[in-house]
Formats: sequence, structure tokens, C-alpha cells
Amino acid sequence: MNSSSATHHSAAYDSTVGIQAGVVHNSTVNFVHPDASPQEKYAVGVRLLNDGISGRAREMITDAIARGHDSAEVRFHWVLAMLSGRAYHDLSAEDIQQLHHASRRVRNYSEGVWKDALRITFELLSMLRTADGDTGRVLERLRALSPHQREAMLRHLDLVLTGGLKDSLWAEGRERAEADRFGNDRVHRIWAYFEPVPIGPRALPPRPSTAAAAQAAFPSRARLFAVGSALLWLTALVADPGAAVIELLVALGAGLAAVHFGRRWSSQDHRPNPMTEPRVPPTRDPAAGDGFTDRVRQSFDQHFASRAPQGFAPHAWLGHTADLRSSLAAEIALLYRESRVGVERVEWLIRFLAEDARDRHDNGTLLDDRHRDQTAATAKALSVTALIALGITALTMLGTAASGTGSPGTLLAVLAAAGVVWSGRAAASTWLEARLEEHRVVRDTQEYHERMTARQIAYQNWKSHLDAMRPSELEMETWLNCDKTLFIDEALRHYQLTWRDLITHTLLITPARPYKRGRTKRGPWRYSRYSFRLFLVTQDGVREISSEFDFTDASRGNLQRINYRFEALSSVQVTEDTRTGYDLELVLTNGPARNIRVKDADSHQLAPEENAQEIAEISLDAAGFIHTFRLLEGIAADGKGWIERNDPNNLPSFDTAD
Repeated sequence: MNSSSATHHSAAYDSTVGIQAGVVHNSTVNFVHPDASPQEKYAVGVRLLNDGISGRAREMITDAIARGHDSAEVRFHWVLAMLSGRAYHDLSAEDIQQLHHASRRVRNYSEGVWKDALRITFELLSMLRTADGDTGRVLERLRALSPHQREAMLRHLDLVLTGGLKDSLWAEGRERAEADRFGNDRVHRIWAYFEPVPIGPRALPPRPSTAAAAQAAFPSRARLFAVGSALLWLTALVADPGAAVIELLVALGAGLAAVHFGRRWSSQDHRPNPMTEPRVPPTRDPAAGDGFTDRVRQSFDQHFASRAPQGFAPHAWLGHTADLRSSLAAEIALLYRESRVGVERVEWLIRFLAEDARDRHDNGTLLDDRHRDQTAATAKALSVTALIALGITALTMLGTAASGTGSPGTLLAVLAAAGVVWSGRAAASTWLEARLEEHRVVRDTQEYHERMTARQIAYQNWKSHLDAMRPSELEMETWLNCDKTLFIDEALRHYQLTWRDLITHTLLITPARPYKRGRTKRGPWRYSRYSFRLFLVTQDGVREISSEFDFTDASRGNLQRINYRFEALSSVQVTEDTRTGYDLELVLTNGPARNIRVKDADSHQLAPEENAQEIAEISLDAAGFIHTFRLLEGIAADGKGWIERNDPNNLPSFDTAD
């Protein structure tokens, strides 16, 4: 493989419009601890094989056998892993020697369905050069196996089986692909595989209380007010006891009423309205330069517009909720602005907040200004009335005190009255400030818990829905294999070819933009849109067919066909760059070089415990890249000579000892 890191590239290649940041599902199903038992490693190897990760499956099952876990079932899956995604000419001399060694061990296993399947697998290998009429007995035994064993063999021996043997089995495989292509509700579930893992709920906590200063100043002012009031009343009491008692009672009643209704008035005025007073000032700061806040605002606009209440046009609803959306967007941007959190991961919360606003509008709790204004107006009127009554009573008491005393008494009464007014106003102000702040903290704490509870419920509902809808790796691999089978079948029909006419073939699967992509930890990338590129090699040359696939609904488009002789393929080169990905370059003698993007860069999207090279190899293996490169490289290097050496009719015999 020719590799170079000095090629021209764009450092921002993977950020091109049309690519969603990769989704990595936190699955441990294919994870095996270094100290795992051979049985555990074998089980993981089988799952990897079913998921299309044959290279890693070979490693796991081989290690399990080396540590003593061996049986007909284990060896059967080992053989499938050895041959999966590989043609016979891809096998090294060591691989063939290991297969021969395994075939000689078949007789040592206990009789049963797995030994039968293993024996038939080796018999199929030994008949690659056998005349078509001599394969009938083996095919009958193959069809007698369980559907699970038979389908596994046909799938993983796809590149090994050729000629008439494969022609006899192809119709069955095509029918199975047609039946399973949309199985398990593919169209309605596959979107969930590419949906980002939602991040947990958050809400702004209450601001800390600022009542400490007011609480500290209140006692001294209250004592001064009490002393001044007592002095003024005693002076009035000396002058006219009867009037002083009545004035005291009226003053107490008016004062208590003023405090009660004044507190309600102030609490209504100080209660924030989410429609007009944002929780977080929507100001920009240097940290917002990454565009996260803008994307949050755009997402709010989209979800609010698509969830307008009945009777509201989308643009009218956006105008009606402009302040609310600004407040909520500022809150979400503040809560979730961090290096690896994309807007897609908080999309569930934005959608929930848009639905909550619509529901609160429908039940009349979104905009309660009328009720609040009516309550505040009543409290304001009663409070002002009480204050007026209190002021008149204080003046009356001052007049009573001054009427029965001389100039020194009058001066004392005036000073006492002035002290009462100042200290009373100061004490009432600090007390009201402290009480309002205490009530704010209690109210904000209650609202915080209510918001968190509602958001936690919405998060759990969305996460449960995703978990229930998300396809498994086996389902994704099954759907992809069905698409590949039917694509190959359509190409064979178009060119009126049978498997007898083919020397070999290879199918390269690459991402097609724009796409979404996802994978499980230690698994290959899977894409919402693929480009299938099929190479059919015959004695006359190479037929190349390519088409773009929308994996979500199996629709296809942009079909292209090109034919060329072996001599026309002059060179094949692979360019690897960790910042851009893998590119395959095909150079034809009669045309410009053709660049095929095989895999985009993903090192920035790997978990800390993942190895970039290992994940790249897994993804390339699953894409059919290794077999494709070897085939095209061999044709480019040796032309028709490579074809003649690897003609199925010239394959060396694979004799079994059983």
C-alpha cells in the first residue's frame, strides 16, 4: 500500500457543510477485558463477526482457541472469520496452512450440527475447481443446515465462492435479501442510530440570597423607630390620654395594613415575567465567539416555528415569544457551552421547551400579566390608602402632643416625629428588602426544582424512546448486506452476467455527502448515505458500477457505469492523513486521475480508551477497502497476468482430510 502524508489537504476537511459530527454510542457489547476468559473472548468474537468486523473477530476467536476453548462450533466461526471479506487469493500461505490444519481436526470433534456445518464449509472450499455437476451433493447438505448456519456461511464465504457453485446459491441469497431489506421496521427506526446521545438536563440554580445586609441593618433602625414612636405617643398621652389611645390603635392598624399590602405590591413588581424579563441577559461575550449561541438561537427559532399553537402563524408566534426565546436561548447557551457539547445533544431540551411554551399558552399560564396587574393594582391601592391613613394619624398625634405641652415639649414631639418618619421608612425598606429576598430565594428554589423535574422527565422519555428505536449493530449490518446483495444482483442483470462469467469482484462502500454517521465504541463508522462502487472483473476487462444510497430508506441515485480493459488501469495509490482521512486514487491511461474518499478523519471523535489506528482498520475492513485495494493494485501492476494467475479455474486445490 502506497501511503503518503505530504499530500495537499484542508485541515478543516471534516468540518465541511453536510457532515454531522459523529455519534458514538456508549456500548460495551464488543468490549472484552484483557483478563477475560476464553469463552468471553469467543462470544465477543462471534458478535464482531456478525457485525461485519471480521478482522477483530479473527483475533478474538483465535485467542480463545489458543487458550484452550475449542469445539466444532468455535472452529466453524473461526473459519468464517478467516474467510469473511476475503477472496481465496487474499489468503496468505500461513492462512491456507492454518485452514488445512483445521480441516484435519474436524474428525476429532463430537458429532452434531456444528460439526456438520464445519465439514460442509471445508467441502465447499475443496470444490472451488469442481465441475458444476459434482457440487449437487454438497449443496443438498448445505440446504439441510439450519437457516442461521446456512445464511452465515453464504454471507461470509461470499468472495470465496465463485462460478457455478455460487450461481446455484445466488437466487436464494437474493430472495432472502429482498425479504429482509426492510425488516424490523427499518424505515421508521434507522434515524435513531444517527441521533446524537442526549446530554443530561440542566437548569440555572437560584441566585444566592442578598438579604444579609438588610437583615443586619434592620434591628438598629427598628429600635430607633420604636423609641421615637414611644416618645411621640407618650408625649401625646400626657397631653390627651383618650385621643392618644385612639390614635395609637389607628396607627397600628394602618401600619400593619401598609406592611401587608406593600409586601404584596412589591412581590408582584419584583416577580420576573419570563416573557419580558430574561433569566440571563442575552449579551455576547468572548466565549460565545464559537457560534454555539447562534446555533442555539437558530434551533429555538426552528422548534418554536414548527410548534406554533393553533390560531398562530409561525412568524406571529415567533414575534409573540421573542423575549421568551431570547431568555431560554441565553440560559441554554450558558448551561451547555463547553468544548465537546454540540447543539444536537441539547436538541431534545430545546424541543421540550418549545412544546412547553405552546402547552402553557394553550392552558393560559404562559402570559399571566392581566392577573398580575390586577393583583398589583389592588395591593397598591390598599397600601397607598393605609399609608395615607398612617400619615394623617401621625400628624394628628403630633398635633395632640403639641397641644398640651409648651415649646420644649413641642420641639421634642417634632423631633420624635421626624425620627419616626425617617427610621420607620428605613426600617420598613430594609425589612421589605429582606423579606422579598427570602421569598425570592424560596420561590426560585421551588421553580428550579420544578424545572429540573420536568426536564429530567423529558430527558428520560427521549432517551428511552431512542434506546427503544435505535437499531442494533446486527440489524444495521443485515440491512447493509441486503442492499449490497441487491445492488450486485442488479449489476449482473444489467450486464447479463452470471457468476460463471466472473473472475472475481469487489464492492467498496464509502460515505456520500451530505451524511450523518454513527458507531458503537470500537465499532466501524456507519453512514446515513453511502456510495457503492462495484468492480466486476471478467476476461474482457473491468466493469465499474457506482451509485449513491440513502441508507435510511434504501433509495438510490446518481448511477454511473464505466468499462475499461486491464491495461487501462495504470496505477492505484492510497493517501492517508490523520487530519483528512483516506483517499484512493485510480489512474487510467486514457483519463484523469479519479479520487475516491474512502473514510473521513475521526481521530478527534474517538473515546480516550480507543486507538485511532485500530478504529481506522476496523472501518476500512468493514468498507471492503482492503480487498478492493489488493485487487486493483494487482491488476494495475500485472494486468492480464494477475487475472490469469487468479482465475478460479487456476486456483490450487484445497484438499480436506476428512
